[in-house]
Amino acid sequence: MLQEKGSALPEPDIADIRNYLASQENKTLLRFLTCGSVDDGKSTLIGRLLYDTKLIFEDQLAALEQDSKKHGTAGEEIDFALLVDGLEAEREQGITIDVAYRFFSTPKRKFIVADTPGHEQYTRNMATGASTADLAVVLIDARQGVLPQTRRHSIIASLLGIRHIVLAVNKIDLVGFDEAVFAKIVADYEAFSKDLGFVSVVPIPMSARYGDNVTRASENTPWYSGPSLLDHLETVDVEEGLAERPFRFPVQYVNRPNLDFRGFAGTVASGSIGVGEDVVVAKSGKRSRIKRIVTHDGDRERAFEGEAVTLLLADEIEVSRGNMLVAPDARPYVADQLAANVVWFDEHPLLPGRMYLLRTETDQVNATVSHLKHRVNIHNFAHEAAKCLELNEVGVCNFSLQAPIAFDSFEDNRTTGAFVLIDRLTNATVGAGMILYPLRRAANIHWQALDVTKASRAELKHQKPAVLWFTGLSGSGKSTIANLLERKLHAAGRHTYILDGDNVRHGLNRDLGFTEEDRVENIRRVAEVARLMADAGLIVLVSFISPFRAERRMARDLMDEGEFIEVFVDTPFEECARRDPKGLYARALKGEIKNFTGVDSPYEEPELADVHLKTAGREPEELADELEAWLRERGYC
Repeated sequence: MLQEKGSALPEPDIADIRNYLASQENKTLLRFLTCGSVDDGKSTLIGRLLYDTKLIFEDQLAALEQDSKKHGTAGEEIDFALLVDGLEAEREQGITIDVAYRFFSTPKRKFIVADTPGHEQYTRNMATGASTADLAVVLIDARQGVLPQTRRHSIIASLLGIRHIVLAVNKIDLVGFDEAVFAKIVADYEAFSKDLGFVSVVPIPMSARYGDNVTRASENTPWYSGPSLLDHLETVDVEEGLAERPFRFPVQYVNRPNLDFRGFAGTVASGSIGVGEDVVVAKSGKRSRIKRIVTHDGDRERAFEGEAVTLLLADEIEVSRGNMLVAPDARPYVADQLAANVVWFDEHPLLPGRMYLLRTETDQVNATVSHLKHRVNIHNFAHEAAKCLELNEVGVCNFSLQAPIAFDSFEDNRTTGAFVLIDRLTNATVGAGMILYPLRRAANIHWQALDVTKASRAELKHQKPAVLWFTGLSGSGKSTIANLLERKLHAAGRHTYILDGDNVRHGLNRDLGFTEEDRVENIRRVAEVARLMADAGLIVLVSFISPFRAERRMARDLMDEGEFIEVFVDTPFEECARRDPKGLYARALKGEIKNFTGVDSPYEEPELADVHLKTAGREPEELADELEAWLRERGYC
């Protein structure tokens, strides 16, 4: 009824408001995700949850009814999936592409749900949603049973630390609410997942479209006596053991607005800390104690897990971004070698020997996959030998880092035990890692200090160390030009050495073939040898096709500033095939040679070579003279 003009509104009960706000603040929060294969009904389930818990406003409902007529897949009925599938591309295709997050609340609990895509090419999005979830609702279409993507998502959920599963056998109405169908799917899933380490797997038969067993028990499944989905979500305990985790504080920013204030800003990853308590800097082992805990609302006496604070220490010790403040009696690992589970996201495979950027919560370092231990078969969880990880595959890898980082095992701490892998050329995220343990094999190996330095060796030779990296197609003239240049430098009294691709494969790299994985390892070994020769003060001429930019970048990064000179011997494919000095192009074009660069294996031209030699219409001697002059102008010889 409308309020009469001039009449007074009832006074709000302040105490009731405060009690209500306090009850809302003290409710626990459950983060969960929905996952599974395509068209299993993930978005529909979330839409039904929001609808049945009366968390849809009237204008949203009106818009949903209108959108259902335009984009819906439920005929004349409301298509609840459209509440979550917000992207136009998703609505047009009837699939979820991105991760959609929704918040809702019941009298018992608050929830953040991530609706993740089912398509295989969007597995990275599913991993993103799973990285912060405490529970996974794995949907299975009752007509389809357990599918490969169901298995893949379950494995990823396990690797990402999720220990509680709801097995939502959806569309049970389309199989006549058949208990036998439900029982078989549950048996199949439990047989597959028994080794994944889940604490609980709760199977529920449901129809997300019609609401059976979603928020209340369904009369259509009298044979089912378990909870509805909402009942289980409101009562499941996912916080066991979290309070006992040791203090971890990754430093995100050093805040120094003036000389009297030096604070370390970040979010408490686990545990808690109070004023006056001791802490240790993870990487250096330096000890101090907490002087102040500063927040936006003023100083605090204690900070807890998940809180963003600034910590001031009693002592002036070095702490920088990427380091961690930790409990003195429970320190993390600090190592430059580690083993980790890896989920691969990129269309280009993960290759041992290739360098990536490994990024943790606050730290980053160049990293190489030193060994791919095995790939996980998503059908039976078997460990299989593999030379690479393809798109959406899961495996266990050993990593070698260029500098030590501080970390925990992922099982102990999901925040400080996780990382992503970044492609160093494109800056794209290509993989996600969950750390298993540090590798101690090289703990007794240390750098030996040497009295004779690179500079002194080079001075004795009256030259500046350099690595001239000749790259180009087979038959482009790399070896010919490098050989002519070495003759000129040798005649001028310079100390040189040529590392030629064919010659090296007779010895150092005789065990390598021509697969992409072996090509990466081929260049890695040669780059390390070239680095040692440059350290000896030599001018090193490296003549290798080296078809991939990533490996040439890796070689450059191994050398000192200005020491690596990329020489692109630019000869068109047609000219190289015409020359064909070794008869390789003819054989490759007939299919007799596989993985031949330029034919059935790619060559990635340098984007910005230090020296670009265009060979068309020019003689090798002329090009060698040009390169020698380039070196003299810059003081290399």
